[in-house]
Amino acid sequence: MRSDLNAARVGPMARTYAEQLVDALEAQGVRRIFGLVGDSLNPIVDAVKRSSIEWFHVRNEEAAAFAAGAESLVTGRLSVCAGSCGPGNTHLVQGLYDSHRNGAKVLALASHIPSQFIGSHYFQETHPEALFRECSGYCEMVNSAAQGATILHHAIQSTMAGNGVSVLVIPGDIASDPAVDSPQLDSEIAAEKPVIHPAASELRALADAVNRAGKVTIFGGAGCAGAREEVFALAEKVKAPVGHAYGGKEFLHYDNPYDVGMSGLLGYGACSDAFEDADLLILLGTDFPYSEFLPRHTETAQVDIKGGNIGRRTAVKYPVTGDVAATIRDLLPLITEKTDSSFLERMLKKQASNLEHVVAAYTKNIEHHTPIHPEYLTYILDELADEDAVFTADTGMCNVWNARYISPNGRRRLLASFRHGTMANALPQAIGASAGTDGKRQVIAMCGDGGLGMLLGELLTVKLHELPLKAIVYNNSTLGMVKLEMLVEGLPDFGTDHEKVDYAAIAEACGIRSYRVEDPRDIRRVLTEALAYDGPVLVDVVTDPNALSIPPEISLEQVAGFTRAATKTVLEGGVGKMLELARSNLRNIPRPSGFRGL
Repeated sequence: MRSDLNAARVGPMARTYAEQLVDALEAQGVRRIFGLVGDSLNPIVDAVKRSSIEWFHVRNEEAAAFAAGAESLVTGRLSVCAGSCGPGNTHLVQGLYDSHRNGAKVLALASHIPSQFIGSHYFQETHPEALFRECSGYCEMVNSAAQGATILHHAIQSTMAGNGVSVLVIPGDIASDPAVDSPQLDSEIAAEKPVIHPAASELRALADAVNRAGKVTIFGGAGCAGAREEVFALAEKVKAPVGHAYGGKEFLHYDNPYDVGMSGLLGYGACSDAFEDADLLILLGTDFPYSEFLPRHTETAQVDIKGGNIGRRTAVKYPVTGDVAATIRDLLPLITEKTDSSFLERMLKKQASNLEHVVAAYTKNIEHHTPIHPEYLTYILDELADEDAVFTADTGMCNVWNARYISPNGRRRLLASFRHGTMANALPQAIGASAGTDGKRQVIAMCGDGGLGMLLGELLTVKLHELPLKAIVYNNSTLGMVKLEMLVEGLPDFGTDHEKVDYAAIAEACGIRSYRVEDPRDIRRVLTEALAYDGPVLVDVVTDPNALSIPPEISLEQVAGFTRAATKTVLEGGVGKMLELARSNLRNIPRPSGFRGL
């Protein structure tokens, strides 16, 4: 009788702030939270346990943030990661920087010490709201359940609106407090990307510049997503070669009849020549960071939906704030079609010429070369992978091979640490991509041995969740990109080489199907088996540590001390199926008498 009286007095159990938060995430279609459980997170984890959301256990919160970012980029949905107080959420930083700079829609839940002890140098005390400020678009601490309900909406709305990562700092005791209703949480989330047309004055100035210029070059980045047809329509009207940044490869490279390759440290082809020889360079949707690879004496226009990006990298004479597709649609009626295509034709011939010998040197008749050419490995991987595969690539030389040999087609996705440039991103990004697509889409992680070693414990995560991703390890026992950077600066490489490791044996010990490849004649067979296997696989390929994206006629001894111009030559390399595209483009050029082509 006493217990009944007590129940009547207390009434039904009140919903906690943690439960309110989880309900809000369910309403936004969140399927999982990547993270590690921990004491200050316990109220949230307990709420997740009684929801439809999966708690997706990882071995390091850094991987949780990478995985959430990749899941969001592949699905377009809100993704969530979490870390417990102090060391738990400080691990999130690296992955949140990457997710924020890649434009992922991620909410990070950073739990905190009990609120009454904040500021008292308590055990595991940090200041997450200060720590995460630079790697987020929204970062606030929950001070009460009432205020927390309101800012929960703000955090979700901010990241879904394209402002990058949002962070909620949540003291563990407040997570257990009774929830308070908030009208903001009843709001529909605005997630559609706006169409921004440029100001008439900026558009007119750009049109006049295009009409005056005899030779125009276009260079596009990730901001060209959804604007592919418009970019090519502009290129056709002004007879412009089209180059791309790494972030623009996925959208502009494939079936591009104006293609002159990529610029920057990963560059290849005729892009640099097209920069220097043009009268006008138009930068479209790119915040390309390497100013030294942009021309200094070519008039430059820049179109970007974020006006703050304009003029950050080079002198821009014609700034235009607007999204790329809308701007080009507005621009096309204002420009006069050019009839002289000689500049475009010359750049296409240069592109084909630059690629011809290096592709053959790196991918043909080398079945007996050991250690294995990483170019050859990637060339075959590209051929065997699904047409809608998701590729992730570690920063370093894997970025080079991904940029040059993996062929986009409008269905494949290419994920990397494009702007943060961190090591160890490929495997955790593949985890997020594989989880986000429920294992129904082929996901391939191009892992450097240095990057894999940094978050090696995530192989346990792959096995725990039986993710059918395929990790291809480029095992050259060296930090190849760092070595190259030293060499081109005229420095002898130091500290870049390390002890050989059998990653296949490690993966096998984790319960993952694994292969180790040392003979190039085994590559096709092993990759075919690995890609067909219904479960997680690691393929450990012993690759040449001296394969530093250097054309075969340039020796390592010649690299040291090269000038910037020589460095560009050094960094040109094979680009696989892109050679076929270059040849195809040449077939469309009217040939003068006696021209024999390739």
